[in-house]
Amino acid sequence: MTTPIDDIELSEELIRKFDKSGPRYTSYPTADRFNTGFTEQTYITYLEQRAGRTNNPPLSLYLHLPFCESLCYFCACNKIITKDHSRTTEYLRYLEKEMALVAARIGPDRLTAQLHLGGGTPTFFSSDELRQLMAMIRQHFTFTEDAELGVEIDPRTVKPETLAVLAELGFNRNSFGVQDFDPAVQQAVNRIQPFSMVEAAVKESRKAHFQSVNADLIYGLPKQNIESFGRTLDSLIALAPDRIALYNYAHLPSRFKAQRQIIEADLPSAEERLQIFLMSTRRLLDAGYIYIGLDHFSRPDDELNKARQDQSLHRNFQGYTTRAECDLIGFGVSAIGKVGDSYSQSVRTIKEYYQLLDEGMLPVEKGIALDKDDLLRRDVIMTLMCSMPLSIAKTNAAYGIDFTTYFAEEIAQLRQYEEVGFITIDADAIRVTPKGRLFVRAVAMTFDKYLKKVTTATYSKLI
Repeated sequence: MTTPIDDIELSEELIRKFDKSGPRYTSYPTADRFNTGFTEQTYITYLEQRAGRTNNPPLSLYLHLPFCESLCYFCACNKIITKDHSRTTEYLRYLEKEMALVAARIGPDRLTAQLHLGGGTPTFFSSDELRQLMAMIRQHFTFTEDAELGVEIDPRTVKPETLAVLAELGFNRNSFGVQDFDPAVQQAVNRIQPFSMVEAAVKESRKAHFQSVNADLIYGLPKQNIESFGRTLDSLIALAPDRIALYNYAHLPSRFKAQRQIIEADLPSAEERLQIFLMSTRRLLDAGYIYIGLDHFSRPDDELNKARQDQSLHRNFQGYTTRAECDLIGFGVSAIGKVGDSYSQSVRTIKEYYQLLDEGMLPVEKGIALDKDDLLRRDVIMTLMCSMPLSIAKTNAAYGIDFTTYFAEEIAQLRQYEEVGFITIDADAIRVTPKGRLFVRAVAMTFDKYLKKVTTATYSKLI
């Protein structure tokens, strides 16, 4: 069965054939390829190189705030479960240390176009602490007039006044973790949040004039079925969030201890997951949402869709974004950054994080310096991931290559996707078709040279 909706096509037959595991490409090379040969000194070198340039892109900042009051069994994030809110005081002090160290190395050009607070639960911090945090950031960085300031919200703990404070501090986008409204599913994953709780939080966000409200859903959770998830979709669509992310749950209990609390027998079968996905996608498109890519949908008037239409869509560690490629500075435990032709990641434990900062060192654990081939393949992969035409002439000019010769093996592998109508290939460009947009990860994987090398990483299914 093939069903054209909006500008994508859903084909159960093709999904079954091509639904393999692969990276989500929030970076290339992917984070599992980072190595400990990339040290603090390597990171400093890239920061200082930026300081020596005059034509830098604006900055994007990511702050990882790891504290949560309770454990969600599905969660794969780096978090600290505690009800001791006093721990945030110390964490803020160390974030300020890290910001000062980075600012000293990166030079005076710190114009910033994006900020994202993730976690963990950013709203674990009190209103006064959020004010303190923003004061720290503004001391070291200067926001553009149209900067995007986003924050992840837990509807179970956020208070109306907190949303008002966030808006007062300049935040204009927020994201709620919904996952599923069904009580049995919530019980199975240890995340109890009635619809009324999320409804109140969304209404308060509107009242505080947030420009864009996102809601996250997860399919494939224990106790889910197509009928119950349909009711969740009905309830969420009634709230009319500007963006909806429909994530596929990846059950990897060997990697994430929290997932060991989930009873595997309660997980929907592969066929049930597929039917939930197909139903959800149809329901969202019928409700007027536009398919952006992978698992992201937005309302037609949202900036994310406008970026898709004018082909200015980009992708980074926060997913799809409307801004041009920025240098990304990550602060906090396990935060990832991208400066110049490099990626870096901080240490994962709070003990190591504090210890290194006490020694006056940036808390770098690993990273990767990109060579010319990495940069070329990153450009190709990210262009395809955003379903934009990949111009062969522009790529040749930018990298001094002959595309058809350089990628002869990859083009041969792409023919299988051309044959089923996922892409078109001619002398001018490679284009992802409406039929191929759901399978763009598979297409992008063709250009990933690291997939030919051994890795311990376990990737999620495409669908």
